[in-house]
Amino acid sequence: MAEKEKKVKAETTEENALVTENEQLKEELEKAKAQADEYKDKWMRNVAEFDNYKKRNAKLWTDANNEGKSSVILKILPVGDHLDMAVSLGLDEKSLKGIELIKRKFNETLEEMGVTEINPLGEIFNPEIAEAIMQVQAQDGEAEDTVKQVFQKGYKMGDKIIRYAKVSVAK
Repeated sequence: MAEKEKKVKAETTEENALVTENEQLKEELEKAKAQADEYKDKWMRNVAEFDNYKKRNAKLWTDANNEGKSSVILKILPVGDHLDMAVSLGLDEKSLKGIELIKRKFNETLEEMGVTEINPLGEIFNPEIAEAIMQVQAQDGEAEDTVKQVFQKGYKMGDKIIRYAKVSVAK
């Protein structure tokens, strides 16, 4: 019997050791799963942060590019103004044709760059696109706050005003 008891005791001890080892393995597995979830969460946050970084930089680059274009366009707009003045002068036919060709190419270049002209003549004055530099008396049948004359054309690129139109307004 003593041998049988030793054998049962050994089996019980062995079973207890297996149960303990099994519990330890389960604990280690749970820790590993928790750590894997933590790493996955950190990875997903980093991916999202990097995606936001790329979007932010793309927007900054686009804004800087548009700002640079606007700056250059603003500096060359007086050339277009002078071409308009030259067309209005009483020039001979060949000179007038040459200046009109240059002016047409100038306008095509602006159009290719996404620049559109603001010419509010005859419209109700809008301070978001024009600057009133003079007021004139409204004539019979004219509505007040109507743009009577455009002294300098305005330009915009997309929704951004590059140069406000300078106008006279009826009062």
